[in-house]
Amino acid sequence: MSWLRTGIIDDEAMRVVPQWLHPVAAAARTLDVSSWSRFVPPDDQGIAAAVLLLFGDGPDILLTERAADLRAHGGQPAFPGGVVDPTDASHVSAALRETREETGVQPQGIHVFGQLPDLWLPTTNYSVRPVLAWWRDPSEVGTSAEVTSAHRVLIADLVDPANRCRVQHPSGYVGPAFTVHGLVVWGFTGGLLSRVLESAGWAVPWDESRVLPLDEVS
Repeated sequence: MSWLRTGIIDDEAMRVVPQWLHPVAAAARTLDVSSWSRFVPPDDQGIAAAVLLLFGDGPDILLTERAADLRAHGGQPAFPGGVVDPTDASHVSAALRETREETGVQPQGIHVFGQLPDLWLPTTNYSVRPVLAWWRDPSEVGTSAEVTSAHRVLIADLVDPANRCRVQHPSGYVGPAFTVHGLVVWGFTGGLLSRVLESAGWAVPWDESRVLPLDEVS
């Protein structure tokens, strides 16, 4: 049951990661999968996938807006990433490859320092490995057939109470969301972002009773 492990942290990589990112690494090292999501991958099930949580010196994090015509999560804000291909050496390789293909960001400037436990998306049966990275040498960010827009979103904007709410999907799902850069970041991405901010000690109090219908804010 590999999903029961805590985050994988590369101690050698942490030697060159900025001090402000150390709380993220500490949370990944100490918190188990239930702290990051209530959805645990079933044994030997789920399509292996990886996403990149790429932190820049803003401090900021890279988010994309998926093309509306994509079969899975079309039109939604997301971390760059996708399915692990047979040619990928690891989840890290997949996350870096997908980020380059989707946004043009060059992997040579990215310093991976850890991974979170695999998280499950029941609606698509993806078993997603979040990969943690520092953008040591930023490169130009672009778009692609899969990505309509890409944004370096400041952590300060994400923790701003004015940009935080919960959204209600027509299915009845209610979860944390962020309104930044003209995007409504919700679902898997919004939930994971919220947990990262809280676990790293960056979050500030916000009005959790503010629940907005998704179709009114998206």
